[in-house]
Amino acid sequence: MISLKQRKKRAEEVMQALAGIYPDADCTLSSGEDPWKLLEMTRLAAQCTDKRVNEVSIGLFEKYPTPLDMANADISELEEIVKPCGLYHMKAKDLKESSRQIVEDFSGRVPDTMEDLLKLSGVGRKIANLILGDIYGKPGIVSDTHCIRISRRLGLTDTKDPKKNEEQLSEIIPIEERAVFCHRLVDFGRDTCRAKNPVCENCPFNKYKCKLD
Repeated sequence: MISLKQRKKRAEEVMQALAGIYPDADCTLSSGEDPWKLLEMTRLAAQCTDKRVNEVSIGLFEKYPTPLDMANADISELEEIVKPCGLYHMKAKDLKESSRQIVEDFSGRVPDTMEDLLKLSGVGRKIANLILGDIYGKPGIVSDTHCIRISRRLGLTDTKDPKKNEEQLSEIIPIEERAVFCHRLVDFGRDTCRAKNPVCENCPFNKYKCKLD
């Protein structure tokens, strides 16, 4: 991997370019900025498209509009609703349990610290950082598949491990830029730097001579 100084310089170039391409990048999950809804939708989004999650969530939150409602849900009915998102047994279990924890352990409020968020069923650092950044203004690196793939290709990191990728990016991405930077990576990963068949001819970072996986 290139030196820390070089990575910082490259990160500045990448941030500036992506800001020009995606000035209004934001989370594509339609939670209405509701912390609990965003939390549950991010859990549904594992190995599922945000578009599908947004569609499924309409009926989900109509039936279970509050954490207490979902905590008391019949698990088989909950599974049937989230089934289109895949992995529905585990996802339904996590949604029900995390809602119970929010009601019983956090007085109905989604916690605002990494330590407490990680206590919730199905919540890892990726989800926790998204909640902290988008809801509570405490930006972290959302180390998802787009973030890991693109950061490695651009030479900003050299690992496929989510936590190590988060740590390496935290060295070079300013705190105030982290949340929007990760959203821009998602947009860039969908449009251009795809996992399969990336559109390299349209890439603004060709000069970095990226090594594709």
